[in-house]
Amino acid sequence: MSTSAGAGAFSADARREKIKRDVQQTGFLSVRSLTEQLGVSDMTIRRDLRRLEKEGVVRIVHGGASLPVGADYRQRGQSEPDAKSVIARYAVALIPEGATVLMDAGTTVAAVAEVLPEDFTGYVITHSVPVIEALMERPGIHVHTLGGELRRESRAMVGPTTVENLQKVTAQVLLLGAAAISEQGVFVDKDLERGTKTAFIESSQRVILVVDHTKFTKFSPVLLAPLSVIDEIVTDAEPPAELRRCFADLGITVHVVEP
Repeated sequence: MSTSAGAGAFSADARREKIKRDVQQTGFLSVRSLTEQLGVSDMTIRRDLRRLEKEGVVRIVHGGASLPVGADYRQRGQSEPDAKSVIARYAVALIPEGATVLMDAGTTVAAVAEVLPEDFTGYVITHSVPVIEALMERPGIHVHTLGGELRRESRAMVGPTTVENLQKVTAQVLLLGAAAISEQGVFVDKDLERGTKTAFIESSQRVILVVDHTKFTKFSPVLLAPLSVIDEIVTDAEPPAELRRCFADLGITVHVVEP
């Protein structure tokens, strides 16, 4: 273990404050990286993480800690801002001119909406309040909202009305977000999200998953769908080797765009 930071470089309070700040910025921190940065033992880091988890600041996952389930939209939006920006600019180029596009909730999908060209002539269908806000002042872009009950935590409409309206539409492209990705499939944080996201997938001819690299090492409790529903992935770093093999076996195109 590297201890270049020096064992006395941080007090316990300063150490935990740094962990809290860094996890809000990156979305995930490994125990190994924390021991190297802070110059303390694995045991000390795990003790810090347990305390921060009790305070609701982090969630302990395999190998480290991530943002807690239910972290609010603003907090998630602060995670990996540079990655979200480059992913958005690449993903928007994958949308055919004149297409009908479904836009899921989530901070990375909202970043795509923010860079959608002013002269885009297609239709955007969404349940995401931030997507609607991003396109509000762009009268040339047709926006169709899905209705439903507002879920403030995700700033999105959910429920039977949202799903029913989704079942009435067909789109060429879906820009899908996720809480975590593993060999088992695409995961979300809450079971409440499954119905809407499933309807999004079923209503689209082509599913483009837009996620930053932290989603490949995170844990989330609710399986949304198998990896086979995805056609393309846009991300900011190479996925782990096992995931890359899964994507290749399923014929999923992975676009890696580094910040």
